[in-house]
Amino acid sequence: MKWACVMMLLVSALVGLGACASVPSPSQHAHSAPAPPVVSHAVRPAAPPISPSVSTPPTATDQAVIEVPVPVPPPATADEAPIPPQVSIIEEPAPEPDEEELPTYDVPIILNSSVESHIEYFNTRIRDKFELWLSRSGRYLPLMREIFKKNNLPEDLVFVSLIESGFNPYAYSRSRAVGPWQFMRGTGLKYGLRIDEWIDERRDPVKSTMAAANYLKDLYAMFNSWPLALASYNAGEGRVGRAMAKSKADDFWDLRSTRYLRPETRNYVPKFMAATIIAKNPEKYGFTLNYHEPLQYDEVIIDRPTDLRLIAKVASVTYEDLKNLNPELKQGITPLRYDNYRLKLPVGTKAVFAENFSKIPEWEKTVWLKHTVRRGETLSSIARTFGTTTATLRDINRLKRPALRVGSTILVPTGNQEPQVEEAAASTGIASASLTVVEPIESAPKPFTYRVKRGDTLWTIAKRFNTTIDHIRKWNGLSQTRALRAGQRLVLQVAAEQS
Repeated sequence: MKWACVMMLLVSALVGLGACASVPSPSQHAHSAPAPPVVSHAVRPAAPPISPSVSTPPTATDQAVIEVPVPVPPPATADEAPIPPQVSIIEEPAPEPDEEELPTYDVPIILNSSVESHIEYFNTRIRDKFELWLSRSGRYLPLMREIFKKNNLPEDLVFVSLIESGFNPYAYSRSRAVGPWQFMRGTGLKYGLRIDEWIDERRDPVKSTMAAANYLKDLYAMFNSWPLALASYNAGEGRVGRAMAKSKADDFWDLRSTRYLRPETRNYVPKFMAATIIAKNPEKYGFTLNYHEPLQYDEVIIDRPTDLRLIAKVASVTYEDLKNLNPELKQGITPLRYDNYRLKLPVGTKAVFAENFSKIPEWEKTVWLKHTVRRGETLSSIARTFGTTTATLRDINRLKRPALRVGSTILVPTGNQEPQVEEAAASTGIASASLTVVEPIESAPKPFTYRVKRGDTLWTIAKRFNTTIDHIRKWNGLSQTRALRAGQRLVLQVAAEQS
C-alpha cells in the first residue's frame, strides 16, 4: 500500500512536468507565431489505455513511426510584418490578352464560298491595286460617311465606291460610267448632277456622294433589301425587278441562283461583302496601309467664268493643287452658266484669295473664248449664251454685218456682266497679254482603250496622245511603282479631234 501511494505520486509529478513543457515561453509569444501542429507521415494506430501502475514497452509499429517536425520560421525583423498563421500566399495570375475585337457591320454581311473567293481575289490576284484603293480611301471616307450618316443610311455603303472605282474621281468605265460612284449619264442627270463640256459633277466627290446616297435610298425603298438594292445599283432597278418577276424570287441569294441575272450582277454583292470585310479589318489580311490624308478645303463662290490659273495666282497656290481639289472641272476655267459656283481652295487660302481677287480689275478677270459659229446661231443667241451683248461682240470682232458665216470663229467674252475693255485693246484685236483666251473642247473627252505594246512606257504613251503621266495613272489607278506590261489595256481620254 505504501509503495502504491509512492508510485501514484511519481506519475502525478511526471504528468505535471509534461504539461509545463508544452506551454510556450513569453519570449516565444513575442517573436514568433505559434508553430503549426506536427505533421506525421504515418498514421499511428490507436494505443490501448496505459495503466498508471503498468509499464508497456513500445511495439514494432511504434518504433517505425517517425514524426517530421515542421521547421519554425526565423523571427520577423522590425521592417517585416509577421506572417499570419496558416495563410497561403498565391501570386496573382497574369491577365489574359484581350480577345480580338471583331468588326461590326451595319449592312448584311455573310461569309460563303463566293464571298471567300472574292476575298482571295483581292488578297492575291489584284493585291497591289487593292492596297492602293484602300490607301486612297483615307482621303474620301470621312466625308462620304458623314453624308451617308446625314441621310440615315448605313455607313458601310461607302464601300460601294471601293469596288466601283477604288475611290478614284477620274475613273471611267467601258460603259461610260464616270467618277467615284460610276454614274451613267442618265442616272447622274436624274439625281441633279450637271454634265456638259465645262463640268462633270459625277467626278465631284461631294456632289456625287450626295447623289449616290439619294439613289441608294430610293433603291432600298423599292426592294426593302440591301442585297437587292446593291444588285440594282449595278444592273439597274428595272432589270432586277424583271428578274424577280420571272423567277418568283424575293431574296437576292435565291435570285442569284437563277439564270435571270448577268454574271457581273450575280457577283456584285459577294464582291461588295468581300471588299467590306477586308476594308474594315485590313491587318487581318496582311495589308499595311499608308492612308491618304482626309480631304479638307475652303470654299469660295465664283459668280462668273474665271481662269483657274488666275485664281491659283491670287490664292498663292499651284494650278495642279486647284485642279486636284476640283476634279469636276473639264476645262481650265470655272463653268459657264453656273450661278454661284462653289470652288474648292486649299485650307487657309480663302482670305488671301478674297483680298487679292478684289483688287483685280473686272476686265482682267474676263475669260475670252474662241467660238466657232454653228448652223442657226446668231449674234444675239451667242450673246445670251455667254452672258454678253451683241454690241460687245460686234465691237470686239469688228463685224460690219449682223449675219454670221457658219464655221467662222469669233472672240466671245464670258461673264455675268458686260466686260470693260480698253479701247486700245479693242483696236488691236485683243492683243493685250492680260486677256485670257481659251479654246474650249467642243465635245467631252473621248475615252478609248489602248493596248500596251512592247517597249511602251508611260512617258511615250503620254507624249503620243498629248496627255500627262499623272493623268494616265489617275484614269487607270496605277501606283507610282507599277510597271507596264505588254498586252495590258489602258483607258485613255483625249479630245475628240485627237482620237
